[in-house]
This record gives sequence, C-alpha cells and structure tokens, in this order.
Amino acid sequence: MLVAATMASAIAVVHARHEHRLQFIELTRLERERDELDIEFGRLQLEQATWADTARIEEVARNRLKMVTPEGDALIVVRP
Repeated sequence: MLVAATMASAIAVVHARHEHRLQFIELTRLERERDELDIEFGRLQLEQATWADTARIEEVARNRLKMVTPEGDALIVVRP
C-alpha cells in the first residue's frame, strides 16, 4: 500500500513538473509576442505622429490639394 502511494505521488510530481514546463514555454512565447507587439505599436505611434504633423498637413494642403489661405474679404466670421 505504501509503495503504491509513493508511486502515485512520484507520478503526480512528474506530471506537475511537465505541466509547469509546458506553461513556462507558453509564457515565454507570449512574452516574446508581447514584446514584438510593443515594438510594432511604437512604430505605429511614430508613423501617426509623422502623418499628423501640422507642417506636413499644411504642405500637403498647399501642394497636392492646391489650397490657399483666404484673403480678407473671403473670410466670414460667424458669431454665436
């Protein structure tokens, strides 16, 4: 009876260590994926800041869209 309990305990320990290793491998993979996503997020933030730069927007408006600043009598002021 004691031998059977010892064997069952040993098998349970081996199983628990195996599960721990599998979960640790998964954790490592997820951490690596998180780090890659953090890097990509930083790149996207930088790209967004570049596209949203006021000077760049003004340049695109003037050059591509041929927009100009309105002259004095072309301005209409609307007051509440």
